[in-house]
Amino acid sequence: MATYIVLSSFTDQGIRNVKDTTKRADAVKELARKMGAEVKSIYWTLGKYDVVVTFEAPNDETMTAVSLAIAAQGNVRAQTLRAFSRDEVSGIVGKMG
Repeated sequence: MATYIVLSSFTDQGIRNVKDTTKRADAVKELARKMGAEVKSIYWTLGKYDVVVTFEAPNDETMTAVSLAIAAQGNVRAQTLRAFSRDEVSGIVGKMG
């Protein structure tokens, strides 16, 4: 499974309904599960981003579908980052020759 880090900021709609943010987080966990991904952690943060979520998904296509489904709800704008473990990076740089 690949790891993804999603950096999210509330939209106007999301901040108007911020009291529901933990309920929305539970819904995101269920949505991801149904689409074949898993939420590993969710943190509400101070600073540029309001919520940081880590996911595991089998591939980029699955994670893209999850990200689009979340964005379509209109509560957050998100940036998705593919994350690599130490072992994965070792394999990647090992291919450099």
